[in-house]
Amino acid sequence: MMTEQKQNVQEDTGQKIRPILKRLNNISQDIEASSVMSRDGINLASVMRNNVDQDRLGAMCASLLSLGGKTASELERGNLKQVLIEGDNGCVLIVQIGDRAVLAVVSKPTSRLGMVFNEARKIAREIEEAKVL
Repeated sequence: MMTEQKQNVQEDTGQKIRPILKRLNNISQDIEASSVMSRDGINLASVMRNNVDQDRLGAMCASLLSLGGKTASELERGNLKQVLIEGDNGCVLIVQIGDRAVLAVVSKPTSRLGMVFNEARKIAREIEEAKVL
């Protein structure tokens, strides 16, 4: 029964977050996809292409945040705020949403990173302030 309750809570959370992610993706053609996941990598809501394995993305983001946090701590850089991965075909920005979730934003290689950073932070704050997590 508890598992069914958890699933219902996740579905409800996803229904509240998905419209916010759609708005983020529509802000710029540079943003290709976005996803909100728990800090342990469980997908809560996504607006992505069909060929993206959301569970795998969640697990990778959780690992990256863990490693990034340890690196920032070890090098005395303070609390981790975000992780940026830049590849030939674009970027993935991972931003914390409070202490319970993260936002991953996938952008094109031609994207203006300043705009992507700014919009991702605004959306992360909006989700945190909405208290849907």
